[in-house]
Amino acid sequence: MDVDYLPDWISPPGETVLDILEERGWSQADLAERTGYTRKHINLLIKGSASITEEAALKLERVLGSTAGFWLNREAQYRELLARQAELDDLRPSVSWLTELPIADMVNFGWIQRSSQKVHTVAACLQFFGVATVDAWRERYATLGVAYRASPAFEKKNGAVAAWVRHGEVQAETRSIDPFRRDGLVELIPELRSLTREPDPVVFIPKLEGLLASVGVVFVVAPAPKGCPVSGLAKWLGPDRALVMLSFRYKTNDHFWFSLFHELGHLLLHGKKHLFLEGWAEGLQPEQEAAADRWAANLLIPSKWNRDLSRLDSTTQSICHFADELGTAPGIVVGRMQHDGRLGWQELNELKMHYHLSRK
Repeated sequence: MDVDYLPDWISPPGETVLDILEERGWSQADLAERTGYTRKHINLLIKGSASITEEAALKLERVLGSTAGFWLNREAQYRELLARQAELDDLRPSVSWLTELPIADMVNFGWIQRSSQKVHTVAACLQFFGVATVDAWRERYATLGVAYRASPAFEKKNGAVAAWVRHGEVQAETRSIDPFRRDGLVELIPELRSLTREPDPVVFIPKLEGLLASVGVVFVVAPAPKGCPVSGLAKWLGPDRALVMLSFRYKTNDHFWFSLFHELGHLLLHGKKHLFLEGWAEGLQPEQEAAADRWAANLLIPSKWNRDLSRLDSTTQSICHFADELGTAPGIVVGRMQHDGRLGWQELNELKMHYHLSRK
């Protein structure tokens, strides 16, 4: 649907005053005499050049009827519309900024509303990002490029990544979670791993949201807009509140769960000042990425099972039996064996679950 930020015309409160005067057969001079104002002031008030103050509202209440609140609200609405019109005029030079953003996907995903006028879209995007100006947006979201300047294509796609990250922040702002508990998150690992056997995201995603919220982590799954190659994110929103976000960029369960554990690994292993974006570029912390990889791999298939894994036959029956004993999904075992070179990347992929993200 189109969003109308302003009516086609803006009517000052004086238009309502004139309508009443016409109904009563009064002139502006009559109103001036009855209110004690000069004719000039009444004329300015009717044109909207003079504001309806609290004193004027009370006089209009006594002379013309309605309430002082009505007249003050009429004045406030008029001034707000004038301010919005002036703001839109100020935003017109920023229309070119929209070329940096994935507007079509932002509309399709429901992140912003559709508008037929580009300047209205600029205003909607600024509201979505929680900033007042494009300069403020660049100041806040240009830091993404600082951490991931290893990608030469970053400047062309920064807006898409920023939009995806911001959607996660917006979701986090609406959720109530408990304070972060490191020990509590570690204790959840077996229960999180058991959810890998559930084939339906509609079932396991709400469970993940609830479990992680109980230990101070907001969990968000959202589609990535065009130009955003990110598969996962880990970010601290405060000293006792964290965000983990996945994009379903890879739709098989081995990728999904490895990405989740990888991001949780960042929260447990690394400092609270970093923003981790997976799949965008290798970044400037390869040691931290490697550490999160090792942590995730060990949590999905603990090292005490490595000997059995190394002896495992590359057959459906053997893999399913091993997964049952481990309490995880066969697709995760297949993914691990493919990563280790025990299986080709095209072998036994039928054991992987393929997820489909429903857009709310």
